[in-house]
Amino acid sequence: MTSLFDEIIDRTGTSSLKWDLYKSRDVIPLWVADMDFRAPPQVQQALHERVDHGVYGYTRVPLELENAVIEDVLRSFDWQIQAEWLVWIPGLVSGLNIACRAVGNEGDEVVTFTPVYPPFLEVPEHAKRTLVDVPLVQASVGEPWKIDFESLAVKVSAKTRQLLLCNPHNPVGRVFSKEELTKLADFCITHKLTICSDEIHNGLVLGPYARHLCIAALSPLVADNSITLMAPSKTFNIPGLACSFAIIPNATLRKQFHAVMYGIVPHVNLLGFTAALACYRDSQAWLQELLPYLWGNYELVRAMCAEFPKISLTPLEATYLAWIDCRLLGLKNSVRFFEDAGVGLSDGASFGLPGFVRLNFGCPRPLLQKALLRMRIALQKENS
Repeated sequence: MTSLFDEIIDRTGTSSLKWDLYKSRDVIPLWVADMDFRAPPQVQQALHERVDHGVYGYTRVPLELENAVIEDVLRSFDWQIQAEWLVWIPGLVSGLNIACRAVGNEGDEVVTFTPVYPPFLEVPEHAKRTLVDVPLVQASVGEPWKIDFESLAVKVSAKTRQLLLCNPHNPVGRVFSKEELTKLADFCITHKLTICSDEIHNGLVLGPYARHLCIAALSPLVADNSITLMAPSKTFNIPGLACSFAIIPNATLRKQFHAVMYGIVPHVNLLGFTAALACYRDSQAWLQELLPYLWGNYELVRAMCAEFPKISLTPLEATYLAWIDCRLLGLKNSVRFFEDAGVGLSDGASFGLPGFVRLNFGCPRPLLQKALLRMRIALQKENS
């Protein structure tokens, strides 16, 4: 049965970051976290109507959008937030940078778990803080990645002021359990660490038994110690419209966050607000069609990886990003190997773990099948 997500859309000539990387080369780009699907029809319609209005002046956040976000967070995560807790920002990476500067002082330490989305490794230095790297661990190759609490306890010092958390996790695809999050939150409160939690992939839980939980929703005490970053951009595929938000219940922390932003961070643009409202209010049916489609794509990636004992796919619970261990292949450069085969992937080294690649399967299934065939042929040659 044909799905609306099967349509292959030509993105050449649109200044696409994802596709222009391999401009004029026969390489299927499956790297940056940008899906090759049209945004929900309701989003497209809302944007057309707003553009047709013809006046694009300075814009405040619509009250309807604040209400839609509050309702979505309550419905999805059983967390009752307030409008005054919301701080609107043009992007999640901006949020990470602001959070790093809003907590503590220059010279302090910021801890995070690796491998992780590359900006996590960069923003502490930008803020003149020191990065403390705590590697996630696997019981064995091919098992889910977990937090190493013993290593965390050893590495955190009196100078550590903040934890940068990615949940659902990019790139390992974990949705951390309530038990893990509770233990982590207790640790942070005991050690006086402010939590900044990137939850941008919270709408993309694919695993049949996984459920996303906001760490700040565990208790009022944890919420008072947290900055939670969210956006509709990944879930509804509108990253180019630059609309994100932070949820900061603590008034003092929120004031510090605003102070860092002042005069530097631009306001969210009116089309970003328009699209976000259409996402949260009107596009749930589209999302419910997307999730099983992505799971079907993941099953294809899993089947391909299972054919080759020298590569290992991390079990996935959320995101449309597959994390693949290629270390047993013994390649000098895994990304170059697959590029030469006609598939563009992300290099695990930029996430803090060389020898891995990240594959974005958020694309039409015929395109993914073509890319996986190219990878399969290259791997067969390598193993022959």
